[in-house]
Amino acid sequence: MDNSENPQGVVVPPVEGVAGGGTAYGWNDAGLPGSDPPKGSIDPTEALTADLVHVWCMPSTANVGPQETPRHLEPINLLAARNERESVQIALRPKVSWASSGIAGVVQVQCSDLCSTSGDRLVVGQSLTLRRVVPILGVPDALVPLDLPVSQITLLPGETSAVWVSIDVPNAQPPGLYEGEIVITATKAEAESVSQCLGKGEKHRLYTELRNCLDTMEPIDGKPLDEVVERSKSASTSLRRVLLSSLFSEFFSDNGAIDMMDEDAISNLSVRVKLSLTVWDFILPATPSLPAVFGISDTVIEDRFRVQHGSGEWYEALDQHFKWLLQYKISPYFCRWGDSMRVLTYTCPWPADHPKSDEYFSDPRLAAYAVPYSPVVPSDVAAKEYLKKEVEILRTKPHWKKAYFYLWDEPLNMEQYDSLRNMASELHAYAPDARVLTTYYSGPSDAPLAPTPFESFVKVPKFLRPHTQIYCTSEWVLGNREDLVKDITAELLLENGEEWWTYVCMGPSDPHPNWHLGMRGTQHRAVMWRVWKEGGTGFLYWGANCYEKATVPSAEIRFRRGLPPGDGVLFYPGAVFSSSHEPVASVRLERILSGLQDIEYLNLYASKYGRDEGLALLERTGMYLGPERYTFEHMPIDVMRGEIFNTCRP
Repeated sequence: MDNSENPQGVVVPPVEGVAGGGTAYGWNDAGLPGSDPPKGSIDPTEALTADLVHVWCMPSTANVGPQETPRHLEPINLLAARNERESVQIALRPKVSWASSGIAGVVQVQCSDLCSTSGDRLVVGQSLTLRRVVPILGVPDALVPLDLPVSQITLLPGETSAVWVSIDVPNAQPPGLYEGEIVITATKAEAESVSQCLGKGEKHRLYTELRNCLDTMEPIDGKPLDEVVERSKSASTSLRRVLLSSLFSEFFSDNGAIDMMDEDAISNLSVRVKLSLTVWDFILPATPSLPAVFGISDTVIEDRFRVQHGSGEWYEALDQHFKWLLQYKISPYFCRWGDSMRVLTYTCPWPADHPKSDEYFSDPRLAAYAVPYSPVVPSDVAAKEYLKKEVEILRTKPHWKKAYFYLWDEPLNMEQYDSLRNMASELHAYAPDARVLTTYYSGPSDAPLAPTPFESFVKVPKFLRPHTQIYCTSEWVLGNREDLVKDITAELLLENGEEWWTYVCMGPSDPHPNWHLGMRGTQHRAVMWRVWKEGGTGFLYWGANCYEKATVPSAEIRFRRGLPPGDGVLFYPGAVFSSSHEPVASVRLERILSGLQDIEYLNLYASKYGRDEGLALLERTGMYLGPERYTFEHMPIDVMRGEIFNTCRP
């Protein structure tokens, strides 16, 4: 195995109690050769940041833990298509402490726009974002947004922190080389502590002063000169009062002059991370090629955010989650479980005759949508009449081809299979062309369809036909036997529109690809490589927010007992980390997006050279050969993407 990301060539142990391991857990801080760190009392405004902090870059597939060993700093060079997100990490580890109160110190992180020689830009805050990587159960996972263009990060002694840098390339962005930098500067800790301690009353006072200042200066058109002068004096007095407040006290020296570092000083003292991005003339499709449908528990949202089912606040909360998740090229559906794993699933909480229904289902980013079998919000309308009306309306829409009905999750016995068949029969009476999706990992346990469990599993399509059109099987069943795929697909009538989708959940476990906390970064990303290699035409994940019940938005996140850590949780409530109500993505969710984008690259390559050549590319680069044979390092991913860039660009 290539040890290019491990300069010491050390075998990396896994996180205790968590499968996989990732990189660097359990390492000791060895440091790198270089100048000796300063001794004694340190003023960070007079010392080289490089003497105070290790700064280096890591790929998005690296799990940068607290004991990550420093590397040499190298420039960042990325490649991205249009309508693609590419990410990288910047790791920070203090060499010495220059602050008190148990922290090593504070660093300021400042980023610039990325610019091309033709004057085009990727703007900070729009295309370029920064997030702090926060450990969950000791494993780096939550990505908490940082202020832009300048933010501050507190470093702890003997611990590595990481900043997740993402660049979103718009559809219309001109191709070319874009360059910028991220500047890391050690600073005094007081700046952060004062801003954190600023009370609501002080904030309101400052806001009022600034608002009054603006109100004083805005209406000056046509005013006499002496009145304009008077207004200017008044505004100056207000601004001076604001600048003299305690919030800005760290910028003043003893004689009262502002002591801000000028650009030359920053240039001389800071660590500058050079960032280059090549945008190439390939546009990822607006509608993902692979429908990836992910469940969101509406009951979890109702409990944690204390919104009543069917209320205005409830619709707003679901709408926020739906829109936020679309950026990850997944197709969300809301769900709640009933008895015996019967499940109510729906992508849009509004009925089909509501304007929001067309808005949701016509969104080009949505590859598939779930239609509910019964009313989402209780009403006087009978369930059968509701279903009939929904189907009648939706069948007239161009987006009907995206629709599916997910009625039962993993039926296990004849009673459950019969209930599913009866529900599907009723649905097909209204809409013969409706697609029913069924997840399963076995045949009925009390009425075997064949002599062995696997043969019984393979015979499920014949047993369920014509009551299911999308046969969604667990990757766990295959184990490491990719050759069994042909046994599954041989039972499907693909020419009649039947489809084979797959899913992961509790299984498969390490070393197979999955999204459990603590697995390697490439292991997370390889879930979608596996889908592409095996030939599945869709993917389902049971839950993205299924943590333990809580009734306060900011309550600590607890994974459900009995499940592997991270299973069913791909994002976190923003209120756990800050005052924001926007969800906080996990590192694993970002890697899912990267895997879906990899599929678009592979599809482009296969469209030019054939699927067999695409499979050969996966093997030739060493990126993915099978569920137990895939790269642990990031380099093969860049090689694969670079090969497609070089052979498929115009």
